[in-house]
Amino acid sequence: RGNRGTMKTQTYDATNPFRIGTRGSPLALAQAHETRERLMAAHGMPDDAFEITVIKTTGDNVQDRPLSEIGGKGLFTKEIEEALMARRIDIAVHSMKDAPTYRQPGLALATYLPREDVRDAFVSLKYAGIADLPKGATVGTSSLRRRAQLLNTRPDLNVVEFRGNVQTRLKKLGDDVADATFLAMAGLNRLGLDVPKHAIEVDDLLPAVAQGAIGIERRLDDSRAQEMLDAIHNTETGQRLAAERAFPNPPD
Repeated sequence: RGNRGTMKTQTYDATNPFRIGTRGSPLALAQAHETRERLMAAHGMPDDAFEITVIKTTGDNVQDRPLSEIGGKGLFTKEIEEALMARRIDIAVHSMKDAPTYRQPGLALATYLPREDVRDAFVSLKYAGIADLPKGATVGTSSLRRRAQLLNTRPDLNVVEFRGNVQTRLKKLGDDVADATFLAMAGLNRLGLDVPKHAIEVDDLLPAVAQGAIGIERRLDDSRAQEMLDAIHNTETGQRLAAERAFPNPPD
């Protein structure tokens, strides 16, 4: 529901595949594979018509400092956008909550896949929810948004910096680095991970702008990429994200 465009079989050259740029985390790869599968279905194209290209970003490389100290959300998109402008890839797949609201000249971010669950998840191997955390319990998060909201309701908790992908954060919980953390429900669902979690309603913990949405970026002068992407764009997601991203977007 909400997709624009109709199925149209595209011609392709297996020696020159349509290149999909992405970060290399398991979640980013899952999102890139979902994009490829939707493009295959929309255009009647086989697997070898596409190539998934992994690009390491500054946000991936620097894990010992908060994002707010080293440049914010753009650190997860900068190198991928550079590869797109240099024509090393044809499209770029982003987690929209990590995408800055400003656009690089020559690029368009106007294709969105159907949105997943927008809520945050409380994740702990010991406790069922925030209310069950004892005084002084340690909660790990790298998100200023989550930290501020948590300490507003539970100033007795100890909040520590907690960077890394989903698997890294789960390992830190197992190693007792923290008693609990927060992860996006969308990421857990897309990875199919069965972890002890409790979905937090948005009235209790406001999610990040555009959380749960996948965005796909292309060059403005690439008419083939535009035609490919138009067929998988979800209009409802696009409208909701346009509204959310119209507001100031602080670091997550």
